[in-house]
Order: sequence, then C-alpha cells, then structure tokens
Amino acid sequence: MSAEHYTAAVLGLGAMGLPMATRLATGLTVNGFDVAAPRLELAANAGITTFDSGAAAADNADAVVLAVRNGDQLNDVLFGEAGISAALKPGAVVVLTSTVGVAAVTDVAARLRQQDVELVDAPLSGGPVRAGEGDLLIVVGATDAGQRQARPVLDLLASTLTVVGDKPGDGQALKTVNQLLCGVHIAAAAEALALAQSMGLDQQKTLEALQAGAAGSFMLGNRGPRMLEAYDDDGAEVLSRLDIFVKDMGIVNKAARDTGLPTPLASAAEQLYLLGQSAGLGAADDSAVIKVVAPEQP
Repeated sequence: MSAEHYTAAVLGLGAMGLPMATRLATGLTVNGFDVAAPRLELAANAGITTFDSGAAAADNADAVVLAVRNGDQLNDVLFGEAGISAALKPGAVVVLTSTVGVAAVTDVAARLRQQDVELVDAPLSGGPVRAGEGDLLIVVGATDAGQRQARPVLDLLASTLTVVGDKPGDGQALKTVNQLLCGVHIAAAAEALALAQSMGLDQQKTLEALQAGAAGSFMLGNRGPRMLEAYDDDGAEVLSRLDIFVKDMGIVNKAARDTGLPTPLASAAEQLYLLGQSAGLGAADDSAVIKVVAPEQP
C-alpha cells in the first residue's frame, strides 16, 4: 500500500503521542484522539485530523498507534466500554509502543487475531524530541504480516529498528531486559553522585571526570546533569517520570520471578524508585531518585 493511501490513528497525544503523530503526518494521513481537549487543539494546529473518540479515529485506519501506561489501560483502550476493537478493520494492525510486559501483550494479541487484526509489539526508547525527528530506537516482535502492514509507521518513527522475534511479546521481552539495565544504571548514577556530594566533591567536576573514564555510561551522562538540577526549586525538567520506573522495574522483577532468575540489583533499584514514589517524587523526573539517597544538598 502506498503511503499516500495509508492512514495511521494515534490514540493518546501526550508527551510522546503528539510528536509521533506529527512525525507520521510528514508521510501519512494521521488521525488523532486524546481525552484532553488542549492536546487535541495542539494536534489540530499541527495538521492532525482529530476526533471526539478513539473509535472514530481508529475507524478504517490501516494502523493504530498506542502509547498506554500499563496492561490494564491497554485492555481498556481496546476492549473496554469505549474500546476501539469493534472499529478496527480486518487486516489492520495495532502498534503498541509501550512497555507493559509479555503476558499483557500475548493475551491481547490472541484476542485481536480473532478479528484478523495483528498486534505489532514495538516498545520504543528515545523521548519526545527524538520521536518528532523519527530518531527512535524500536524493538519489534510481530508476525511477518504484522511487520509488513506496520512498516510505513515503523520506518517513519525509527532510526534504529530491530526485529527481535516473530510474535508479539518478543519486543516486550527485550525491552524488559533493556529496562533492567536502564533502571539499575540510573540508580547507580544517583548513588555515585550522592556519594561524591557527601565526600565534599564538586558534583559537576565529578560527573565530567567519570564520563571521561571507564565508569561512564549513557545514563550517567544523560541523567547526571539532571540529578544536579534535582535540588533546584523546580527540579529538573520532566523528561521521564520516576513512577515509570516503578512500573518498569516491577515488570522486570516479575519476569525474573516467573523464570526463577535471581535479580538482586534490579530488586534493589526497584525499592529505590518505590521509596521515591512514596516520598512524593512519582511525577518528578526520574533523575530525582538521587533525593532518595541524599534528600538534601549540603
């Protein structure tokens, strides 16, 4: 199918959904829906055709792109009281961009397949700016048919696209491994910079020195500067909420328990994020986890 005759519906026009929709609109017809009127207005101003319900936006679409919070929300969007499943045409695909865990995806994929709709399991990384530029990292688990149908969407959104398996759930599995590393790396960066602070070192100079050596990592370089802003009155700009890692590390540790694998570092990191959420930092940037181990800056 040619791009000019391909319609993608983006449901959820939040921090990631809106830049993904605007990126897709550079090559495809894009429908959009969000429960928040201001987000619909922003989408309309960006050239997205907006609708007053998810089902209306998904009607006759070739692909429906979902960015949901968890498995329960995924089920609700598709099969709930205002669910869109009845609006999906045979041969369409649902492209799931969220991290919700393997079990949630496999159950949904089986239900959708009964109506000749494929679920393309495509969790992504990269953030809002990269979403708008088509510079996302996307890992995919899907049948060959699902991959082919979703290709116009995936090609526009991803600069790095890795097919990790031929069934929904494979993408979630790899993203679970990815989130284990990310969650532990952020927690370790927080402890390291907090230790530097407690020993009287200049945190900025410490960060620069660490990044230049073997201790450097992407998460230290990315989150470290925001950790130094965590103590400001407004905190760091929220690019990834702390409570997302409460969810993701929960998925990681459940997967480990289900396979009988011990993950002591992931378990410790999960507790750090849970402590942050309990301290009222859930809606803060995840770099604020440094305030769990060092609540105040000297």
